[in-house]
Amino acid sequence: MNQAGLSLLLNRASCGLLQMPAPSGEVLEHILQAGLRAPDHGHLQPFRFLLAEGSGLNRLGTLLADSARADGAGEDVVERATQMPLRAPLVITVVAKVTPHNKVPDFEQHLAAGCAVMAMQMAAQAQGFGGIWRSGPLMYSRKLHELLGLAEQDQIVGFLYLGTPATTLREPSFVNSAEFVRWV
Repeated sequence: MNQAGLSLLLNRASCGLLQMPAPSGEVLEHILQAGLRAPDHGHLQPFRFLLAEGSGLNRLGTLLADSARADGAGEDVVERATQMPLRAPLVITVVAKVTPHNKVPDFEQHLAAGCAVMAMQMAAQAQGFGGIWRSGPLMYSRKLHELLGLAEQDQIVGFLYLGTPATTLREPSFVNSAEFVRWV
């Protein structure tokens, strides 16, 4: 039994307080490769990863703010959107790159991209980095999709914020699985 792998899964924790350095080089490549290993019915590889770090974080913030403004958000939301990517040294926007397919519906392709986010977060944690999967209304903004050059059928499934934890990760609390399980 692979105790290290099991321990990683059982102790998964999000970390919203992140600082430099961000994963890079071989570590970042491992993170991306983990995402590419997500379950993928039909071998469609329905995921794309848009990376932002350094000045790219400011560009992403501008795109988020422009999208919020175009969607009719108030100025306070627009200003917050500008700052959102600056909460981590690396932000990966994960996109379900949907391919029309008679046996693999869009929903399954969205799930595959979601699995990629989880796999990447786990790979980051396994290598000593922290991360948090963020969502919110802007991931549904068609204006943001347009500004990022995404196709009409594509869908952002989340923003994976990665960096070095600036705080101790909280211990996960025990959850009784019996409260969530029913045998058929």
